Amino acid sequence: MTTETFEFQVEARQLLQLMIHSVYSNKDVFLRELVSNASDALDKLRLEKLRDDALDADVSDLHIEIDVDKEARTLTVRDNGIGMSYDEVGQLIGTIAKSGTATLLKELREAQDAAGAEGLIGQFGVGFYSGFMVADEMTLVTRRAGESKGTRWSSRGEATYTLEIVDDAPQGTSVTLHLKPADPENQLHDYTAAWTVRDIVKRYSDFITWPIRMVPEAGEDGSTPEPETLNSMKALWARSREEVSDDEYHELYKHISHDWREPLETIRLQAEGTFEYQALLFVPSHAPHDLFTRDFRRGVQLYVKRVFIMDDCEELLPPYLRFVKGVVDAQDLSLNVSREILQQDRHIRMMQRRLTKKVLSTVKELMTKDADRYATFWREFGTVLKEGLVTDSENRDAILAVSSFATTHGDEPATLAQYAERMKDGQDDIYFITGESRQSIENSPHMEAFRDKGIEVLLLTDPVDEVWVDAVGVYEGRTLRSVTKGEIDLGAEGGEKAAEEREKQAEEYAGLLGWMRERLEEDIKEVRLSARLTVSPACVVSDAHDLTPALEQMYRAMGQEVPRTKRILELNPGHPLVKGLNRAYREREDRTELAESAELLHTLAVLAEGGQPKDPAAFVKLVADRLERTL
Repeated sequence: MTTETFEFQVEARQLLQLMIHSVYSNKDVFLRELVSNASDALDKLRLEKLRDDALDADVSDLHIEIDVDKEARTLTVRDNGIGMSYDEVGQLIGTIAKSGTATLLKELREAQDAAGAEGLIGQFGVGFYSGFMVADEMTLVTRRAGESKGTRWSSRGEATYTLEIVDDAPQGTSVTLHLKPADPENQLHDYTAAWTVRDIVKRYSDFITWPIRMVPEAGEDGSTPEPETLNSMKALWARSREEVSDDEYHELYKHISHDWREPLETIRLQAEGTFEYQALLFVPSHAPHDLFTRDFRRGVQLYVKRVFIMDDCEELLPPYLRFVKGVVDAQDLSLNVSREILQQDRHIRMMQRRLTKKVLSTVKELMTKDADRYATFWREFGTVLKEGLVTDSENRDAILAVSSFATTHGDEPATLAQYAERMKDGQDDIYFITGESRQSIENSPHMEAFRDKGIEVLLLTDPVDEVWVDAVGVYEGRTLRSVTKGEIDLGAEGGEKAAEEREKQAEEYAGLLGWMRERLEEDIKEVRLSARLTVSPACVVSDAHDLTPALEQMYRAMGQEVPRTKRILELNPGHPLVKGLNRAYREREDRTELAESAELLHTLAVLAEGGQPKDPAAFVKLVADRLERTL
């Protein structure tokens, strides 16, 4: 049969030219596409042979072979798989004109960047033609298993392609690319270089089931070396746990994470059904130094049928699990799937939910069965995990269940469940305090009454703690309450007599409280007697629903305009300094020095909680003047 020439349809030809010249930013992917096609052909032959034992096909050594010719500047990818008939070549390779071509072409023209265009190509599925990015001409020779005649297809990627029947084609398919000259500035590498081929295969196709072989260059004596297998074929996630040693898992972790230490925990997951995928995840034993930086590369590696797709697939795990490393291998995604497609794919969302629940259940298991390793996990990753309490309402309860916090009960952190078990009779709320360090908040004046009454308080020192406590709000019917906000009632002691005493104090100090409010009205909105102070003379607190100073500062650091919130000054009526202030207020008509004392008392209360004076220089001068008068 003579060679026949066919024309691409107009729209298909335009689409092909767009793809060749402007779609793929990384031209190396052409080899990934061709190797993946070859792997599919081998899979299909194995399945066909199982179905039809009488099929005349050799399955004794199924493999993929890559052959480069430096002089002729060609690269050939060859497999001995299922192959194609003449009609199949015409349908599958001879044309890219399918339904929706016109719509896709319009979207491609409107795509503003290469990534967007590549995503559209991924939906269309024309990866075979990516070979024209690096080749002036492509030739395909194929013979379907069980048939005697083969087919040759050839095209320069322009207007036409040719088809002819050949007699001497081996079983399977070979694709030969007549390579363009190397152009490093245009990311066009020398694909006749053996090291380049090795690197691409190792990066994209290392876990392909079938051996990928390359014949090395002939030796100086003219001898032909044995073919070199380029891929490991060790897809550990596809093998049963009994077949894989811990050392093999650890080596894979080190390979994909670039961490020289062994992982803290290995997590396996295999999902079957309408959407199949396998996952092999690792929890590191140490937090990376850049975990909280903007440039931190998060996400696990995504494979499709053991073909590498992307290195940091962020869509597979939420940001608060960004420390998890590993591999997810999906069976039903397109090889050319883009990040834009992943963000909208419902299967990806299903995978994320399942993987997230699996990681959290693994941490829960660590907590209950291996306290030491859980302690390591929480020390390294507790801060980032708590971000999920703010961002992931669906899994909030599961995150709370594996979270632990420092408390005044002892040196060991406790869960909210453990705190609730230790709550005193009559205590309805879970109390917490936030700050920069445990030492500073344990010594805070706000803690005095809680310490006296032996009431346990959570000590929260991470920046995210300022946010999640408001997002959670309630735990099993118990309100989370800050000891620095609102009025605190820890239960009255002394009955009617104590109540009468408090009422008497309120009358006694009414004048001083009103006067101080007027003097300090620029900084505070109320002055009142305190039920939380036993040792310190004063403290500043926020209203129950106001932002804390730390949270205000956090929002401003993020560029958000937040109005300044006036706070409340609480005085300890049993402290000698407060008693002296009240006595001086009653006895003196000239209250100039008393006003200075009121200002000093307020600033000292701000300092005691870790804040800063509004005017440090004026505060220092005022203290120095007062000291001078005492000498």
